[in-house]
Amino acid sequence: MSHPEFTIRAMAPADWSEVSDLICLSTNYWYQSQGKPPIFTSGPAATRLFCEVYEDLDPGCCLVAEHRQTRRLMGSCFYHPRETHFSLGIMNAHPNYFRSGVARALLAEIVQRAEEAGKPVRLVSSAMNLDSFSLYTRAGFVPRQTYQDMYLRVPDEGLPVPVHPDFQVRDARPADVPAIGALERRIAGIAREKDYRYFIENLAGYWHASVAESAEGTLLGFAASIAHPGSTMIGPGFAVDQTVAASLLLTELDFRRGCSPVFLLPVDAADLVQQAYLWGSRNCEMHVAQVHGKWQPIQGIVLPTFMPETG
Repeated sequence: MSHPEFTIRAMAPADWSEVSDLICLSTNYWYQSQGKPPIFTSGPAATRLFCEVYEDLDPGCCLVAEHRQTRRLMGSCFYHPRETHFSLGIMNAHPNYFRSGVARALLAEIVQRAEEAGKPVRLVSSAMNLDSFSLYTRAGFVPRQTYQDMYLRVPDEGLPVPVHPDFQVRDARPADVPAIGALERRIAGIAREKDYRYFIENLAGYWHASVAESAEGTLLGFAASIAHPGSTMIGPGFAVDQTVAASLLLTELDFRRGCSPVFLLPVDAADLVQQAYLWGSRNCEMHVAQVHGKWQPIQGIVLPTFMPETG
């Protein structure tokens, strides 16, 4: 696909600084234009995290739109090929180039690559940003699940994590990866074993991961979390039911003492949502999981994340 104003190419290492600046600038610009405070308060040094994580997992899987004359980057989008699907990561267009077709062109290129690989594309988009919501639905994405974004300031002394007689929550281990993958396939129809291993090995020092297992040793759920100036979130996570999901969520929150992690809860998981309110959680946004192509109804609880994008 040819564009008169820009070309689409893979992000190069020399682009990292400009992409980080683009993510910080365009995201903060949108929130401030809506009368909200900026999301990234630590500047582009924090949003460099997106380049680091996606390049660790899938080198070369960020596309940029480069102005033909000035060679400035007009937009960028990360994507993540996984065993069962492509996941669309954070997409940004420079405010100077809003409504110039940059986002639409980047999206079309990634959808085409996924279709050539015979895989669906999955994403989680803001329900409050109708421009991005419309971008995806116009391109054929179908909303499948709505989530309420919540956050909680975890006390320095931590949170009371109850002990359940039927299962235990413990730190995830590399040996758990095959069972984690099998469980997510059963719950959500997707798998991304490279991601699980990346969280568990935690070579960067940002991550933590837990699993829930029955007294007989059957895996019942998984949750990861990150604490970094560019992202402090619980997720991705998934569990067989709301009780297991609540225990995993509470465990990861307790691990992030003194922080204010964001987490996404399915709006129809009423017991889980009420439990989060009882802990003192507050709502901050809404997101919608969308899929272009094949989708399996969720058989349990899924907690998406933006780092890396769950889809």
